[in-house]
Order: sequence, then C-alpha cells, then structure tokens
Amino acid sequence: MTVTLADVAARAQVSPATVSRVLNGNYPVAATTRERVLRAVDELDYVLNGPASALAAATSDLVGILVNDIADPFFGIMAGAVQSEIGGPGGRAGGERLAVVCNTGGSSERELTYLTLLQRQRAAAVVITGGAVEDPLHAEAMAGKLRRLGEAGTRIVLCGRPPVQDTGAIALAFDNRGGGRRLTEHLLDLGHRRIGYIAGPEERTTTRHRLEGHRDALKAAGVDECATVHGPYDRRSGYEATRELLRQDPDLTAIVAANDTVALGACAALREAGLRIPEDVSVAGFDDLPFSVDVVPALTTVRLPLYEAGARAGRIAMGREAEPPGKMSVIAGELMVRGSTARPRT
Repeated sequence: MTVTLADVAARAQVSPATVSRVLNGNYPVAATTRERVLRAVDELDYVLNGPASALAAATSDLVGILVNDIADPFFGIMAGAVQSEIGGPGGRAGGERLAVVCNTGGSSERELTYLTLLQRQRAAAVVITGGAVEDPLHAEAMAGKLRRLGEAGTRIVLCGRPPVQDTGAIALAFDNRGGGRRLTEHLLDLGHRRIGYIAGPEERTTTRHRLEGHRDALKAAGVDECATVHGPYDRRSGYEATRELLRQDPDLTAIVAANDTVALGACAALREAGLRIPEDVSVAGFDDLPFSVDVVPALTTVRLPLYEAGARAGRIAMGREAEPPGKMSVIAGELMVRGSTARPRT
C-alpha cells in the first residue's frame, strides 16, 4: 500500500500542510514539530515508497553538497571542487550533473531536512562536508538517513568528516588530531610553555579532535594546559576569546586558534592590546585558507588539502575513482611555518 502525505501527517500528529512545509523547507516550523515529521517520514518510509531497486534505477542527475557555511572558505573551496568533478563520462544529459549546495548554517535539524529533500529528489549522490555534531540522537538519525539514501541508490561521500559505521557511506576524513598535535609541538619546540587555545564549538568532531591533538602534545612534553575558550569558527569569536585568554593569563606567549579565520580575530585583539605578533605573542591557525599567506605576518597553520579532498570526493561520488579500502581514507595535514610564530620573549 502506498504511503501518502496524509499518512505521515497522521503519524506525526500534524496537518498535511505542516508535513509539506518541513519537507520543502519553505516555511518556519518549530524544532520539535520538525523532528516529529522527519521521524514519521523515516518510520513510514515515505520517501522510499516502493522497492529500493526501482528507485535506484530512477536516480536523478542531482548531486547534493551539504556545507555548514558557504561563506566560509573552508566549505566554499570543497564545494567548488566537488562541483568541478560531478560531470564527465557516464552521466546523463551529456555527462553533466546538477549540483545543489545546501547551506545548513551548522544546524543538525537542517542537515537532516536537506537529506530528506535530496532523498525525495532521488539524488544520484550526496557529499557531506565538514565535522559532525556529537549528539547521540542526531548521530542515530543521521545513520538511519544515510542507510536509507544508500538503499535508494544514492552514493554518499563524507568529506572532512569521520566515518558513520554500517551506512555504506565513504569517508575522506581529515587528520585533525594529528594536525593539532604537530602545531602545538612546533610551538613547544620554539620554547613556548604558556599556550592559550581558542577552540571551536564544543559539539563538533573537528573541535574535539584538534583540541585532543593539542593536549596530546602538551602531555607528551610534560607541560600543563593553559586556558581554553570555545566559540564559533569566526573572526569575532577569535577576537573575544583572545581578550578572555589575556584576562585569564596576561603572560601567555602563544595562542593556537581553531582555524585561520579565528586566528585573524586573535591577531586583531592582540594588536588592540598593544602586543606584537610574534615578538610578544605567537599565533597559529588551522586549514591554510587562501588569505593565510597574505596577512602580516603570514600565518603559521596546518594546511588541509581542501580542494584536492573535495575533488576526490566528487570523483568518488560519480564513480570515476575507486572508493578507498574499507570505505575510509585519512587525509593528513601539513604544518606550514610562517612569520606569525617565533621563540617566546625572554
């Protein structure tokens, strides 16, 4: 028996119009209502109505690319690289595919909603970029959604995100932990012992892994951890966090920032406080975004091959590159030592 929109509405105890609003994303819906609707969609297999093989045969030329913030160069670079690779031999309509970039704004709810919409459109592939939200309920919902997409014939590639077990998704994961460790080791080798850390949002895998690498390096060197401040991955967060770090420990000699954009804010706050970089305080970032080499002084950072990873994800999504063994590949970062770090002041 065919599952209808009305069936989903009855299961979720909402109106059919509310179900439509959730699935189309064209009208604000309360978070709790959205969760009920999406749960009902999954429980009734509303999107996967009919045999999975039939849906796989009807897979469209649509490719979804999920990003947290398209204005952030970290995500924009990867999304552009994916799009550059989604055409080519084997695709319909002359080999071209339609790329749809879905900007979640960092919302786990929007992430699930976009996946539901892409499932309805029978997307040929979905590439999900960036770190995951570490919430058990969301992780369970994501795993279920990815399994359903895979069963429907959609190829799923995680780019810069840890693997999700038993979903069939292919993961190209960045070695954020290793990069964080090497960055702090560099500062320790220079002689720094009072190193403040500006971390990203606490619920993100990227945040946890980079911070773990930092702490691993400190522990191995027998150095006590200094202050750590969490915040968004943006310039304002870096600025405000640096002011807080200086308040907690005016004698800091180095700051490690969650990413390069956060590092820019840190540099602004240090200059405002009358401190020189790197003579008074060294600053290091992460990602090696395009502006990092052009700021003054040029930023010491960990280079992640964002474009290369995105292009590879696009080729795998289109079946034009073999998937890695075990559906998992770890991509290492490279330490880029530049003018923003030096030996600590004496």
